[in-house]
Amino acid sequence: MPAPRRANGTGRRSRRRPPRKVILAVIDGMSSEMLDRAVEAGTAPTLALLIERGVYVEDCVAAFPSVTPVCAATITTGVGQDHHLIPSMNWYHREEGRYVEYGSSMSAARRFGITRQLTDTVYNMNRVHLAPDVSTVFETLDDGGWRTAGTTYLMYRGRHAHQPARDSALARLASTLFRHPVMGPREFFYADIFSSRRTGCRSQLGMPGVRDQHSGCVGAYLIEHDLFDFLLLSLPDNDNYSHRRGPAAQETSIAQADLQLARLVEAAGGPEPFLEAHAVIAMADHSHALVEHALDLEEMFSDFIVLQPGERRTRDAEVALCPAQRSAMVYILVEQGRRALLPRLVDAALEHPAVDLAMWREDDEGVIAGDRGRIRFSPGGELADLRGGRWSVEGDLETLAAEVDHGVLDSDSYPDALARCWAAISCATSGDLVLSARAGHEFIDWGGVAHVGAGAHGSLHRSDSVGPLIFCGTGPARREERDQWTISDVAPAIARHFGTAAGGP
Repeated sequence: MPAPRRANGTGRRSRRRPPRKVILAVIDGMSSEMLDRAVEAGTAPTLALLIERGVYVEDCVAAFPSVTPVCAATITTGVGQDHHLIPSMNWYHREEGRYVEYGSSMSAARRFGITRQLTDTVYNMNRVHLAPDVSTVFETLDDGGWRTAGTTYLMYRGRHAHQPARDSALARLASTLFRHPVMGPREFFYADIFSSRRTGCRSQLGMPGVRDQHSGCVGAYLIEHDLFDFLLLSLPDNDNYSHRRGPAAQETSIAQADLQLARLVEAAGGPEPFLEAHAVIAMADHSHALVEHALDLEEMFSDFIVLQPGERRTRDAEVALCPAQRSAMVYILVEQGRRALLPRLVDAALEHPAVDLAMWREDDEGVIAGDRGRIRFSPGGELADLRGGRWSVEGDLETLAAEVDHGVLDSDSYPDALARCWAAISCATSGDLVLSARAGHEFIDWGGVAHVGAGAHGSLHRSDSVGPLIFCGTGPARREERDQWTISDVAPAIARHFGTAAGGP
């Protein structure tokens, strides 16, 4: 890791002032449809104000797999996992010969070991797993001399060293496990584990239902004391609420997130003073789809010897299985016969009626297959996508429910499909086979948990891959400046606001 420039926020204050401070508010799992309902019902007045004064993109496309670790890394770096290397919620570490689990469920964490899971999530995700040659928005702005700040968010890597907090009984308890410093933004408040200063705000160690309130409390404090130029305000409770109550219940949890945004507005003196001093980007990282059926990966691949949680790689195991809600990855562990094993795995997956699409690499090409057909594709070629990427494509476009109009490939059902698939199958830490579940289905995690009757996400389909993006006081003048917006557009927009080169590979 790079050496810290300043420790614990005690360094010299930036001599420059931005045209407006920027707040990036990430409301985890928010659906555009449910945001619209909350606005219409009058239960999200702060978000309604941002939409009224700004630019509203109702169909911003998530990364794939559309799970929080991949999306959080893409939001904060502006690149896909073929560059940032965070491949999923659960994945297999080839070099270390073990599974990595970031928190699919408490039951899954117990199977892998809670200490191991917490260490991977709190420390290793940023310090080791996130590619060192890719800059986060915190690092980019820190290097430009801007004052950065962040509340509890999976991706936090910055240039400032923070020691574990010991200013409360819970923090002292947590410090028995979290003993090492981390590199984060200048002002850093992570689930009471790390706190760059005393604010009086408490998160109960990041318990669901308390996290949004903690972010709102910290954000109001930072505004009252003029402590940031850029703040990443994480509002994750909507995601947990959707997992428990379903995507149709989001109006309630979006309203709760809106209340926390309102605390920041009030801390600045009201809507007009707030918007005069602050630009806001409010967004979802992904959306949610209703789950009606659970899908067992081990049963699907029962003809293969599967590496179990807690086991290190052995000579016997043939595959490692990595469920991540409505997506999954399969890693081939054998060295001899790899080419013969992959087609068998593909056949086993596609024989299951709950698998929508299977994706993999064959040398320099990608393959996407499903019951509607099969296509081969690679970057560069005659076809364009809505974001200007160029592709060579052979096969049945109905595989992706896609069509070509004047040389431009588009699919309403699978937005930005080729770029998202390519990032997934080209990522050095991804599995050899990547799966996307059919509508209404979710892969059971290693703890035996699925969200039947409620919401989940992860697939390539638009149902859980498309969410809202609002620019107010920064970013584009019109929604039509891009034919298709994705979460990777956010970090470069923030860098441009501050006149700083965006981080990247």
